[in-house]
Amino acid sequence: MKRFNPSTQWQPDVFLNPVYATLNALFNIDKQLDWPSCDWLNRFVHATVGGGQTVEFVENAKLADETRYYEAIIYETGQVPTREENWHDLFGALIWCLFPKTKALLNVLHMQDIQQSGLKTRTPMRNAITLWDECGVLVVTTNLKRIEQLQNHQWQDVFITHREEWGKEIEAVMFGHANYEMMTAPFEGLTGKLLPVIVDEEYFSLSTNERYAFLDEQLVQMISFKHILKNNKSMSPLPLLGIPSWWHDNENPDFYSNTDYFRPKRTHK
Repeated sequence: MKRFNPSTQWQPDVFLNPVYATLNALFNIDKQLDWPSCDWLNRFVHATVGGGQTVEFVENAKLADETRYYEAIIYETGQVPTREENWHDLFGALIWCLFPKTKALLNVLHMQDIQQSGLKTRTPMRNAITLWDECGVLVVTTNLKRIEQLQNHQWQDVFITHREEWGKEIEAVMFGHANYEMMTAPFEGLTGKLLPVIVDEEYFSLSTNERYAFLDEQLVQMISFKHILKNNKSMSPLPLLGIPSWWHDNENPDFYSNTDYFRPKRTHK
């Protein structure tokens, strides 16, 4: 397995990978000649945090004297500390733009957990929130059976046998900004964390903006009322390079024969 090693340079060619298609469509990120600034990012964000403040991306250097925890800065001021020329923080900001309600809710949950358990204690819920925030992928489908197959690691059934359903009856939507960062230099072993969303057929006739608005609402409901992030148990592994169109090598069915990457489901005795 290769170790992830992101480029420190701005590379627009990164966005030729179809995994970034919605970012290109909604933000024209592939047309940027250099690293996007906080001012550029602030054109796209429309979010309000739990304290009532409007979210604003602020250069990390301007907050150098801050002593508050990262989540507390966001909750109390609306300012999101953002490192310049940094893939991780760039994609983190874009997720705020795509999922404003969910990101604000996660910030509230972080703060509630810190207030109850302290800053140093990592509770199961706080671990789950962090894992989802970094590595989450929504798999949206009209067919519950495809979710069951993914959760049971029946990779070839979903990715080969029913490949033609992708884009029509099933799609993967990135939430974890670390996933986006690592896809700038993909490697076999790159794996996200799946949460399913079952939809009606009408979903696939929605525009891209309408889909994100719908999924943002759905996530808020799932987190608030179904408590899917009370621990890590609701999430299952998803090999990101196996998703059709996200990696050129997966056009060859033999790609899925690598059981070090497409691992079979563990059996518990």
